[in-house]
Amino acid sequence: MRRPSTLSLASALALCAAFAFPLSAQAAACEQELVYGSPAQELPPQLWPQERLNFTDVWQHTRGAGVKVAVVDSGVDTAHPQLRGHVKAFDVTTSGLKDCVGHGTAVAGIIGAADMRDKGIPFVGVAPEAEMVSVKMAVKASGNDSRWAAQAIKKAVDLGARVINISSQSPDLPDLRQAVHYAQQRDVVIVSVAGNLTDRTKQTPQKAYPASYPGVISVGALAQDGTLAGFSNTVTPVTVTAPGQSVISTWPRGSYKLDDGTSLAAPYIAGTAALIRAFNPNLTYQQVKHRIETTADGAQAQGTGSGVVNPLRAVTTVETTTGKAPPPNIHRVSIDQPLPKDTVGRNLALSITAAALATAAIIATAAVVIPHTRHRP
Repeated sequence: MRRPSTLSLASALALCAAFAFPLSAQAAACEQELVYGSPAQELPPQLWPQERLNFTDVWQHTRGAGVKVAVVDSGVDTAHPQLRGHVKAFDVTTSGLKDCVGHGTAVAGIIGAADMRDKGIPFVGVAPEAEMVSVKMAVKASGNDSRWAAQAIKKAVDLGARVINISSQSPDLPDLRQAVHYAQQRDVVIVSVAGNLTDRTKQTPQKAYPASYPGVISVGALAQDGTLAGFSNTVTPVTVTAPGQSVISTWPRGSYKLDDGTSLAAPYIAGTAALIRAFNPNLTYQQVKHRIETTADGAQAQGTGSGVVNPLRAVTTVETTTGKAPPPNIHRVSIDQPLPKDTVGRNLALSITAAALATAAIIATAAVVIPHTRHRP
């Protein structure tokens, strides 16, 4: 992959100013320097997250059609070839719709980038037929107005989102807590990040929000070797993990970028939640969360939650209500349950076998006794 080049701040501002938005607003939106990645033709043929999760196997059942997923982030480049036509953009920052950070475009690509493998692009989103809405709540990588996240969540709910991805971490704020409650009261699945650590040896990890709120699906990052990524926060309660290291996704200006972070792991779960809701539309948000947890490939260490998400099993596993009573409104999920013993068939087979042996014994006896009787004087 070609090494991405970094635009100067002046060039970035000039690029965003070329669009029909006020320069002053775009100056704030483009404060973060833009880094552009490689074009589609330079993507490597092997993309390990797609191989690890194998989510394309689910597409024989559903591709997420009929489910609206909200990307609450830095905006989305809706002109990207793999996102064009199925992302509607909104903004709560009053800075314009452009994604001048790039983060939201990457998240959107993992959730629902269109399948263009017939055009030589190997990268695909988890739920390519899901409808996506971008609700911009960040104008730079950090230091955004703390009110925007809560406003964006409520906006996403009001726009009809059934799944909301929030790949950002925040302190426990009253407005944010209230917004999450607002969404959950309306049966919306919320997926968020366990958070990143810049240096485990020096930084004391803190819980990340909204991931730590009850009912939110909290996501940790999986490394390519199958272990928990070193930057993934282990203090935030984790529901499941997904690939978050060396992840390629869509990037502004029709490009692609390789990056790390729990923020790239979360959209794999949001995409899976969209597939579940498309295939099982009557499941509540609690049932979707429970299903993702229960069907995950087993946990390996602290911070991995129930393990690595398994999209196919999460979508197709049959629910049961046997055994111990599940939580309210949640059905227990049966995984790889052995087939029940066929006692009737077994007993019938034994009976038939016994009868056949008895008949054979009678015939054998008759073959010996009858001829002997005929020769008796």
